[in-house]
Amino acid sequence: MAKNDRSLGRRSLLTGAAAVAGGAAVSSALPATAQAAPRAAAATTAASAAEAAATTDYVTVSPTDPRFPDLVRGTNQRWVAKPDYVRLVTTTAQAVRAVQDAVSANKRLTVRSGGHCYEDFVFNKDVQVVIDMSGMTQVYYDSAKNAFAVEGGASNLQIYETLYKLYGVTLPAGSCASVGAGGHISGGGYGLLSRLHGLTVDHLYGVEVVTVDKNGTAKAVVATRDSTDANLKDLWWAHTGGGGGNFGLITRYWLRSPGATGTDPTKLLPKPPSEVFVHATAFPWKDMTEASFTRLLQNWGAWHEKNSAPDSKFNSLFGLLKLNQKASDNAQIALLTQMDATVPDAQALLDEYLAAISAGVGVTRQAMTLRSGEHAAMPQFAKPRTLPWYIATDYLSGGNPTLYGKYKSAYARKGFSVTQIKAMYKHLTRTDYSNGDALVQIDSYGGRINAVKPGDTAVPQRDSVLKLQYQTYWTDPAEEAKHLAWIREFYKDVYAETGGVPVPGDINDGCYVNYPDKDLGDAAWNTSSTAWNSLYYKDNYARLQKAKAAWDPKDIFRHAQSVRLP
Repeated sequence: MAKNDRSLGRRSLLTGAAAVAGGAAVSSALPATAQAAPRAAAATTAASAAEAAATTDYVTVSPTDPRFPDLVRGTNQRWVAKPDYVRLVTTTAQAVRAVQDAVSANKRLTVRSGGHCYEDFVFNKDVQVVIDMSGMTQVYYDSAKNAFAVEGGASNLQIYETLYKLYGVTLPAGSCASVGAGGHISGGGYGLLSRLHGLTVDHLYGVEVVTVDKNGTAKAVVATRDSTDANLKDLWWAHTGGGGGNFGLITRYWLRSPGATGTDPTKLLPKPPSEVFVHATAFPWKDMTEASFTRLLQNWGAWHEKNSAPDSKFNSLFGLLKLNQKASDNAQIALLTQMDATVPDAQALLDEYLAAISAGVGVTRQAMTLRSGEHAAMPQFAKPRTLPWYIATDYLSGGNPTLYGKYKSAYARKGFSVTQIKAMYKHLTRTDYSNGDALVQIDSYGGRINAVKPGDTAVPQRDSVLKLQYQTYWTDPAEEAKHLAWIREFYKDVYAETGGVPVPGDINDGCYVNYPDKDLGDAAWNTSSTAWNSLYYKDNYARLQKAKAAWDPKDIFRHAQSVRLP
């Protein structure tokens, strides 16, 4: 289970308890001679890993081991498994052997990277072997591939710190510090720099995956965007948004931006802003009427429709509108923003944005205090202030592994319909349900994300301007039913016009695979004719099935919403 020493207050300042959004960076301060600083063998290969593994075996943790309870659950405390054992691996060769052992013994296996899966895809009643990647956390420049290697167990913050401090480069990835690369990148990945630099997978050069062939033989395979073999190219493509747990065990990624040239690692990934504005403000619920709430949501949608083109002057601005449930008279709707403080007229652009979002709402914005039990007050950001990029990223990240939670997602191509806004207001102000840890967060989207064609990666949502995450948290497992009922009814009402789910159309554009929701496959909650796989993958699903048939023909890597064999 991922540990995090950050306060619960920081945990969800941006994206919720275990949500995925964030930033990362580039600089030219590191001399070329220091390229391999994180690891002496910068060009480590599968062969050298195998040699190292000859004397170092994987670690096996059985139910009698005191470590076992920590290794059979993730961040969401709803899911606890009872496997026969957990295998912790530190090299690709160990990972191959761990997979082979499980397959040969006919044991059901799953893979844990950061432990942030919202559903029970890793920790469930059927799993017999968990292969834990928390020992594979290296981040380094690999001169053989002229790309940055990131092992599957590395966390967002480990990636950011190494890339930024040693090379000055970054990834437009998640803001939750402890999210693991294995699932985050394979599902697409996005964050506070994505409007400026695209999705995380837009920078994916290659992937190393332990696969199992039709004979039940495990082996490590490397696939890159330069692969000429069609099946290898499909395997690479499947990891640009197909999601984790589908095709094999991911041991490492290689990252290099398309179009990057030369061998200077400080020029192979995007550069972050040297300084960013961090702004936090709030609208008190006690002053909010349905009319003012409606105007706020209309403003939010209209601004993003107007300012989310790939060449928008606002691409360096990423906002988060946190519609917290009105649980008390002190409840607030929070507006958090990060933007590049170095672009021309940065302050004027930020002021223009804030004025547009607030126009006609009729509620005075105030310093953000949010819920005392979960969030830290942020009066220091009531007026925009500049911070160095890495310090801002570190401060605004975090995670807490003590809560039970349920999540849902949606993409939006434009602002919300009147029906959708009415449903949001209804459920956020219900008096029969009061929970300071329930909300829907609406994130800025679009920008450079939408410069990529829907089929170029496995992420098909390439013309949305907003991304939504519905969240509710609780600490007493006996209260699960009421919290599930609220979020399910909330979501169903918001998308009542399309069968209770965000069916791709004029306004909606499906769901985010990294925010999995098993309800999408339940006819009680999805009354549309659109299956869960189409909500996640749209027209890309057939190619994902082709990759599944080629690389996991025995369906070894599977879960409740894994890609199905054709």
